[in-house]
Amino acid sequence: MERKVFRDRIKLPIAFFIGLPSGVSSRFRLHALRLFSGRFTQACQVRGYADAPSMSLTFAAPSQVLYNNISVKQVDVPSFSGSFGILPAHVPTLAVLKPGVVTVFENDGSTKKFFVSSGTVTINEDSTVQLLAEEAVPVDTLDISAARELLAQSQSQLASASSDVAKAEAEISIEVSEALVKACE
Repeated sequence: MERKVFRDRIKLPIAFFIGLPSGVSSRFRLHALRLFSGRFTQACQVRGYADAPSMSLTFAAPSQVLYNNISVKQVDVPSFSGSFGILPAHVPTLAVLKPGVVTVFENDGSTKKFFVSSGTVTINEDSTVQLLAEEAVPVDTLDISAARELLAQSQSQLASASSDVAKAEAEISIEVSEALVKACE
């Protein structure tokens, strides 16, 4: 019978073998420690600050490209499943954006905020992020009085809506208007 070599298997931590029952021979423990300790310690080495991973952001709307493969520290997005932050090495995700503020933390320490009406965000395994918005406007260019006026108009449209389609459109308009007002405050 041929003896199998286990060197190519996944390496287990040394602590795994310390708590083994006393019935396990010390020869097995010694052999297992020799096999597993080298690769495990290499795999568990912590990255240094200089090796910190980076994240590439592409952020676009139909009328403009705001970021085109630009390296950033973090992106905070509003989604229907909840607002969340995206950092390098984030788990791959696909999410639908809801009306709200997207915050981009740039590598130089500055922060930029954009209001988005809707869209999608795709987070890839290689730390690239694609954020596609229906509309994207810098928050500092928004007018709070115009946003409040739009909210009042949307509420009156909902009150006077006679069909289900008109009600749905008015509700969407209210949701966007409320998010606009909140972004301005």
